Amino acid sequence: MLSDKARDAIREQMARYPVSRSALGSALYIAQEECGGWIPPEAVKDVAEVMGMEAADVQSMMSFYVMYHKAPIGKYLVEVCQNVSCALLGAHQVVDALEKKCGIHIGETSTDGLFTLKAVECSARCDLAPAVQVNGIFIEKMKISPDEALQLIDELKSKHERGVVEENLYNAVFTPEKAHPSAQKAAHAASGAASGAAGTG
Repeated sequence: MLSDKARDAIREQMARYPVSRSALGSALYIAQEECGGWIPPEAVKDVAEVMGMEAADVQSMMSFYVMYHKAPIGKYLVEVCQNVSCALLGAHQVVDALEKKCGIHIGETSTDGLFTLKAVECSARCDLAPAVQVNGIFIEKMKISPDEALQLIDELKSKHERGVVEENLYNAVFTPEKAHPSAQKAAHAASGAASGAAGTG
């Protein structure tokens, strides 16, 4: 099922690690991109074959992490954090608005194949509560309102109609140069903190 190009990309990732199975996370991203946003059972077997692993081990990795999709999803995966901070600041109202706008419930995909709605437990961005992500990228606005959530859906539909290609952090192997600006900022901050801690020893 996986193309030769995808298989070669997986081998390239394997070569980066002393223990090749450490590249499994990247391999699953490659498979997910190849298969249009999800990883069917056939692709699981192909990843296992390329990496010299058991399919059960690959499936176990997929089951543990939420960024790997086991069923087809829409072009835009809209995730809303439901944890305490976000819930207190209107997450449920945002979800209600999104469900009505898209004509679906949490965990479902719209009939036009554009939107999948998902509730997540903690996205670690309480500063944006209620935190909303589209294809893994946060909407960088504090306290998004239900009306703004509706506007977001309209904007995404417009981009689709105009053929605008959106970033998707779930369908690509992560490298620093591919990171969204907010992710780059966080990475630089973490790197600086680590360097400072190392210098105080």
